Amino acid sequence: MSEASDDDAACPRGRLRRDDKSMSATEIEDLLHAARCARVATLGVDGYPYAMPVLFVHRNGRIYLHTTAQAGHFLTNVRHEQRVCFEVDEPGEVFPYGPVECDTTIAFRSVIVFGRIAIIEDEREKRAFFSALMAKYAPAGSWGREPGTFPRLDATIVYAIGPNAIAGKQGLAPIPALRP
Repeated sequence: MSEASDDDAACPRGRLRRDDKSMSATEIEDLLHAARCARVATLGVDGYPYAMPVLFVHRNGRIYLHTTAQAGHFLTNVRHEQRVCFEVDEPGEVFPYGPVECDTTIAFRSVIVFGRIAIIEDEREKRAFFSALMAKYAPAGSWGREPGTFPRLDATIVYAIGPNAIAGKQGLAPIPALRP
């Protein structure tokens, strides 16, 4: 079995099979800025994938996230393999769509990013990430903390995902028929 490359024609990353479910670039950007929680998947030395939920910020064309500086599955995997998959979604209503019971689906919007992850060493970039993170999740000092105080910068690792391919997909719930 040969190793797949980033441009493997048999599995074109970032291309959807159904154009009717494709999101526009603006819709993708909107979801990446508004979404609250995402998942990022890495690959371990043992070949097992590892996915975890993360808080994140999308800025300057990259996706930023952080972990503790303590080595765990995520950091170990990132040091082994820089290729990652990032996923964010907004689930909606579950509904039937066909004549048989198993014809059931969910309304959703999702974005998948394939890319490479890097550890950010620059303190200014780390501070900028944490400022953006707090602006997104706790705007205007809403938690009563002093803005811009990040005393644990050395105890955290900030990562940036540089996208190689991005796909946005949506499945919308049908509009209910009006009954007379």
